[in-house]
Amino acid sequence: MSAVHLDIEGAVAVLRLDNPAKLNALTPEMLSALADHCDALEQTPEVRVVLLTGDHPKAFCVGADISAWAGLPPAGFARTWVRGGHRVFDRLARLSKPTIAVLNGHAFGGGLELAAACDIRVMAPKARIALPEAGVGVVPGWSGTQRLLRLLPEGAVKEMALFGRQLNAERCAALGFVAEVAEDPMALAMEIAGAAAQLSPRATEISKNMIHAGAGEDSAALIEALGGGLIAGSDDKAEGVAAFAAKRTPDFSGK
Repeated sequence: MSAVHLDIEGAVAVLRLDNPAKLNALTPEMLSALADHCDALEQTPEVRVVLLTGDHPKAFCVGADISAWAGLPPAGFARTWVRGGHRVFDRLARLSKPTIAVLNGHAFGGGLELAAACDIRVMAPKARIALPEAGVGVVPGWSGTQRLLRLLPEGAVKEMALFGRQLNAERCAALGFVAEVAEDPMALAMEIAGAAAQLSPRATEISKNMIHAGAGEDSAALIEALGGGLIAGSDDKAEGVAAFAAKRTPDFSGK
């Protein structure tokens, strides 16, 4: 059985990919669970930081479970598998809380795309990243050619997607894809998370929104969310709602 477990330790939540027989390859059940956990975390104010890791000594996640999509017809593959996965990864990327991908092992294909959906990444020295899709006759489908290009140079993405090359931890750090490389990446991630949990959660949320808007990550919705949040605290909004309820003409003060 494959699963995604959620453990909450004070202000830090840990999402753990658990499909050891297939090196944490992502199944439909795991994608659904990941989306559900993200929804739950969004409604859990005591959680300040979210970590994502894999329950396997050698693998963070080696991508999508081939058996889950190999038999799908073209339309089903595009509509259900690719677009469905995008919705889940976008949900993770747009979580209001800071997220850290803990690359305890290899992150290939969909696993690399999943790590790219987190805010920062820490990595074990022996871990590698890759986009091996062309080796099985397909292409990256969960933003490996889109979001990943905001985090890595075009040439590095082409090395992986077009030439089948793997990038080691040292290269990932040099390119800025990972924040740090550590023998115990989970311990490092917990240390980073502990410090982040002491910061203002509202300030980090708004900062994340502004950074994402600038980077083009769901910018239209974020701009409207920031504007909506600003106007929601105004006297005019309170007066407008009160006037609507009382069926009278509002008297806006501009405050």
